[in-house]
Amino acid sequence: MSLFKADYSGASVLPSPNHGARADGCAPDIILLHYTGMATELGALAWLCNPESQVSCHYFVHEDGRVVQMVPEERRAWHAGKSVWAGETDINSRSIGIEIANGGHPAGLPDFPDIQIQAVIELCLDCGRRLGIAPERVLAHSDVAPVRKVDPGEKFPWAKLHAAGVGHLVEPLPVQGGRFFQRGDVGQPVEALQSMLSLYGYGIEVTGEYDDRTEGVVAAFQRHFRTERVDGIADMSTIGTLHRLLSSLPKFS
Repeated sequence: MSLFKADYSGASVLPSPNHGARADGCAPDIILLHYTGMATELGALAWLCNPESQVSCHYFVHEDGRVVQMVPEERRAWHAGKSVWAGETDINSRSIGIEIANGGHPAGLPDFPDIQIQAVIELCLDCGRRLGIAPERVLAHSDVAPVRKVDPGEKFPWAKLHAAGVGHLVEPLPVQGGRFFQRGDVGQPVEALQSMLSLYGYGIEVTGEYDDRTEGVVAAFQRHFRTERVDGIADMSTIGTLHRLLSSLPKFS
């Protein structure tokens, strides 16, 4: 693909050939954050530009805060894979994909440098303003693809983003004792939990059975919103944090 003009004024351009048209004239209403999970930044950039990889993103944020745009925002980048949010299954057509250079879980979850996170914040604020994307639609890859994906990981500083006006977050309830639900449990309380997760946007069926999928979705929720313990077990801290999060959404407040 030839050079194009960056949509974000703070970005340089490195075109990737891996993109297509957004389906049915979709406009992006999600910002989806990833980590690269690769050993080097250059290796990640090369992979995102390789036609054989069949992956790409709109923006790539280096550890030193430099931002590169790889696909025009009007085009459908290939970053989400098989995913779902709020009943929508073509997340690529509805999102702006941002890859953040970080070795992730394979590298032992290294910290994200402050300068890099500030660049992510400024990029998200700009995209949100220009495209009219609601704070609760700034999501993790693990939110839309639980079980399959775990990025940007439980060490990603969502609280810093939220303090700067990016994303939807509440103060999580502390982990403590009390009743909990886990794999193998069945019944109305599990239905209620699944219903709340689905209402927030997670792709989960309301079956009343705490199965592998439910465990994976709960772990994805914890990875974003209650990072003190990520174990897929719905303790009172997890359930209470989820209730707080739902109650603070504009449509419920």
